Amino acid sequence: MAFLGLIKRVSRISRNNSRVRVYSARHFQSRDLSNSSFGDTKLPVLIVGAGPVGLVLSILLTKLGVKCAVVDKSTSFSKHPQAHFINNRSMEIFRKLDGLAGEIERSQPPVDLWRKFIYCTSLSGSTLGTVDHMQPQDYEKVVSPASVAHFSQYKLTSLMLKRLKDLGFSVQSSKEWDGLDSVVAGKILMGHECVAIDADKESVTATVAFFKGGKRVERNIQCGLLVGADGAGSVVRRLTKVEMRGERDLQKLISVHFMSRELGEYLINNRPGMLFFIFNTGGIGVLVAHDLLQGEFVLQIPFYPPQQSLSDFSPEMCKMLIFNLVGHELSDLDVADIKPWVMHAEVAEKFMCCENRVILAGDAAHRFPPAGGFGMNTGIQDAHNLAWKIAALVQGSAKSSILNTYETERRPIALFNTSLSIQNFRAAMSVPAALGLDPTIANSVHRFINKTVGSILPTGLQKAILDNVFALGRAQLSESVLNESNPLGHQRLSRLKSIFEGGKSLQLQFPAEDLGFRYLEGAIVTDNESGAGDLEAPSGRRRDYVPCAEPGLRLPHMYVKVLSDSTREDIVSTLDLVSVDKVEFLLIISPLQESYELARATLKVAKEFKANVKVCVIWPSSCNDGAVRESKSALAPWDYVVDVMEVKEQSGEEASWWSICKMSERGSILVRPDEHIAWSMKSSVPLDPTLHMRDVFTIILGKQ
Repeated sequence: MAFLGLIKRVSRISRNNSRVRVYSARHFQSRDLSNSSFGDTKLPVLIVGAGPVGLVLSILLTKLGVKCAVVDKSTSFSKHPQAHFINNRSMEIFRKLDGLAGEIERSQPPVDLWRKFIYCTSLSGSTLGTVDHMQPQDYEKVVSPASVAHFSQYKLTSLMLKRLKDLGFSVQSSKEWDGLDSVVAGKILMGHECVAIDADKESVTATVAFFKGGKRVERNIQCGLLVGADGAGSVVRRLTKVEMRGERDLQKLISVHFMSRELGEYLINNRPGMLFFIFNTGGIGVLVAHDLLQGEFVLQIPFYPPQQSLSDFSPEMCKMLIFNLVGHELSDLDVADIKPWVMHAEVAEKFMCCENRVILAGDAAHRFPPAGGFGMNTGIQDAHNLAWKIAALVQGSAKSSILNTYETERRPIALFNTSLSIQNFRAAMSVPAALGLDPTIANSVHRFINKTVGSILPTGLQKAILDNVFALGRAQLSESVLNESNPLGHQRLSRLKSIFEGGKSLQLQFPAEDLGFRYLEGAIVTDNESGAGDLEAPSGRRRDYVPCAEPGLRLPHMYVKVLSDSTREDIVSTLDLVSVDKVEFLLIISPLQESYELARATLKVAKEFKANVKVCVIWPSSCNDGAVRESKSALAPWDYVVDVMEVKEQSGEEASWWSICKMSERGSILVRPDEHIAWSMKSSVPLDPTLHMRDVFTIILGKQ
């Protein structure tokens, strides 16, 4: 009956000039989590995994007033650089975390040292091609208040830990926590592995194991929700028996982390870049320059077990390979770490399980090829989507069905980013293929050996066969072949040039996807005129972001001046108008009488739903102080109002806020706490604003 009532309310919205898409019952029917789940005697949220996703989720939850704790099986934080590219949307999120984005921008290498990908025969040899991935608009901050960044994951983790400590968190090892202390909130427990999960409709009990005095000890932690943010090999995912779907084992690689200030200085002076794709007769590899100023690098080398083993990549062997790819020896080369890894392209079959009390986020929910840097960034945005929903549930303004919308919204994005990452990975493979080194052939040869002679010939002989096959392939990279005078070499170099000039090689930035990803269903209200449908298929090429204010999209960015009685002028982004310190919706309107009526109705309805709403009145740049005072009077007695004025650029075309949003000034926008648009009307106000907004909040907060 409750669901039938909801259908009737949705129908009323349609009669109120906004035709809303009606979703199937599965979006609203779920077991409601008991309020006792988040009582004072229990930890509201336990996060498994102290990587960037787990840490940013803990920061967001804490700022929203939700107590949480983090456990991680590692005894210390990794110093391996790992992920390093932070896209626009993640940097926008970091702007809200006590200046994190600003500190990243100040700490990262100068952009001119990492804007290019370089293809060469060695770091001191011939250049096959160079691709510059930064365009003038990337610096202008027109579509975003933040720029992309190049900053190693372990450095990012360190900055996040500093912010968590400022919020009252402490990092503790098994030596410092014996499991008997019932106060777990505000702790990051290192060396604590989640080994069992027991969930029911009331709570989750996580069993964590750690070593104390040389003995393995187990303790239970009871919580309302458990979030698995424990990486690609997620224990939480394994314990809950959630399967991954997609393409497995795209490529096996060896990752060699090394330091050489000598190499860094050489590249700064001769050919600075972020990625170096090196092809010569002695070896093939991709060098990631994490920080040229500090001389920190990671070399990625193709790996073909069982014919090859990790022992084949000793520090000395890796040094010799690095010298070959550099083109000369380095006096200060220091190999810090060598480890194998496997590239997958998979998404979990579901992000929620165990009575919706166990949630997967980040690499635990999706594993991408590193091409395009979508892995960590998608995980950061998972956390941003999830945090406000958990807080709304814990604080009583939403029902448990709001958690369902996390999977409804984020899983399609993960699937899309998987496809885009695969396309970008295959674009990267087009370069060696053009040089006569098709990686698919190498992988086919490897599989053939494994399936045929692999069970007959000794491993050493198999390795010799594989090495000879690969050496024969690399012979095509010799200077006698790969030159303009050789007809075959000329043909291959021409093909390579076409790939680079046509933007068909590996891409770094995807502005349309980074900033323009859209939730098509979930905690949003979509009308039939919004053009909602399937996500546009990824092209694998860079596409510019075009701002729009349809439901499910991120709120467009524009600089505005906050109007107040103070003489100080604060210029902020429209994104900054959304609070990070409480679960608060933002209603953006024009200074029109009908819009004021909508605002008053929204504030009244929000009070009924125990939800927070702030009204933002956007004034044109030509407004005067008297006009601003009008809004205070029009919305009295409500005082949850901020007046802002458009800031026009000194040069170039001037666009109003509403034209950027593709709306008329009679439009209105309701923005969620994660800066995505929950509801909008382009050019009119509902006939019955109170009834309409009551139905809107019913859908968004799942209060059928």
